[in-house]
Amino acid sequence: MGDKMNQSRKRTRSNGNSNWDHLRVVNSGLWVLTALVVGLFLYTIFRYNILAFRFLNVIVTLLFILGLLLTLGLILGNKAKKTTLGLLVVGLLASSVSMFVTQQLVDVTGNVNRNSDYTEYEMAVYVKADSEIKDIKDLTTVTAPTGNNNAGDVQALVDEVKKMRNHDLAVENADSYVAAYQALQEDKTKAIILNNTFEDTLSSVDEGYAKKLKKIYSYKIRRQVESKAKTDANADTFNIYVSGIDTYGPVTSVSRSDVNIIMTVNRKTKQVLLTTTPRDAYVPIADGGNNQGDKLTHAGIYGIDASIHTLENLYDIKMDYYVRLNFTSFLKLVDLVGGIDVENDQEFTSLHGNYHFPVGKVHLDSEQALGFVRERYSLQGGDNDRGKNQEKVIAAIIQKLTSTKALTNYNKIISGLQDSLQTNMPLPTIMNLVNTQLESGGSYKVTSQAVTGTGRNDLPSYAMPGSALYMLELNADSVSQAKEKINQIMEGTSND
Repeated sequence: MGDKMNQSRKRTRSNGNSNWDHLRVVNSGLWVLTALVVGLFLYTIFRYNILAFRFLNVIVTLLFILGLLLTLGLILGNKAKKTTLGLLVVGLLASSVSMFVTQQLVDVTGNVNRNSDYTEYEMAVYVKADSEIKDIKDLTTVTAPTGNNNAGDVQALVDEVKKMRNHDLAVENADSYVAAYQALQEDKTKAIILNNTFEDTLSSVDEGYAKKLKKIYSYKIRRQVESKAKTDANADTFNIYVSGIDTYGPVTSVSRSDVNIIMTVNRKTKQVLLTTTPRDAYVPIADGGNNQGDKLTHAGIYGIDASIHTLENLYDIKMDYYVRLNFTSFLKLVDLVGGIDVENDQEFTSLHGNYHFPVGKVHLDSEQALGFVRERYSLQGGDNDRGKNQEKVIAAIIQKLTSTKALTNYNKIISGLQDSLQTNMPLPTIMNLVNTQLESGGSYKVTSQAVTGTGRNDLPSYAMPGSALYMLELNADSVSQAKEKINQIMEGTSND
């Protein structure tokens, strides 16, 4: 009887030891998995400067490493196996959640950066809205401008028609897209080729042009963006070109730039200077503009590079990054930060939305903000005052984005903008701005300036030859003062 009891106890101890051995194997596997996830997480935060303030990244690293060393010691010593299992499960969950959150941020920023390499525009063949022509093969000749760097785009469409439809088109030259459109309306031609980036120039001569045209063939062209980030991610000072395009839809669409702001940032002094150049400013347009005089807004027709190089030449500066927003993203951004407050210095009612803005502090939601920055006709200073209102809105958004509340919601803000934001600013630079704010608290001091000039209607336009457009001939002293102010912010010598 006693022998049977002893044998039973031995079997129980044997089964218990076997269970403990199984648990040790499970713990060993969990440790390896946790170590891998922790390793990936730590690599990510140090590569992209995430949590790099108040030594938080170092503290997090030490905590994870200490946890791994503690559990490894327990596994090797074959001690406290259930406690070890609990610690490893908690560690794996913590590292997995941390890795998921950081990877989300990396992926979102990657999407924003990915479309910074190109812009797109459409070349299309149009006939009159009431024309019986329905197919490209019904045409043998089209009218289009082949000068002013348009020849390549026009030929690209002709080649595409030949390739895809096995049909030849002859091109009759026009002085401009406006001239081609007018020839179509006067029945001097049956069809025209139109670059969609020039459609807004047609509205200056005929607001109802879109209803008078019928598209029968189109071809999208992708243009490579050459401007890359030009400074180290850890630089304390840099310039950002902020471009607001005047179209809804994909941010990669080539379009005129209605908002042209240079954001000069000094992380050490926590100063931001916004320099606005009016859209109608008469300046030499770089790249596709062949350095010929035209409205600044027309630089956007030739792509983001042309706008960047035009402003670099005007102010004799280096543009380190660019951010391109369309009105769709503008609406999202204002809503994502919970609305903004601006100080309005003149009473007016906006054409967009018919919103009334009294003098004093006004709170704007997305639609009201759009009306506030778009309006110029009811403002005393016209486009100059609109530029000032745009500065106010940008400054208000910056104040919101650099608040502690916004920074805790930063991933959601970026996620909401990824389809409508185009930038070449890398994640480490973005995170350095966030870290600087979290490190020192407070807010960046935002100041603004705008160059001024005299309005004229007799200056030639390279994009629209023969048109009497309103242009703003810039005051040389105003430009010089703007240059000096930018340099002061960069050097940290400004008292503002």
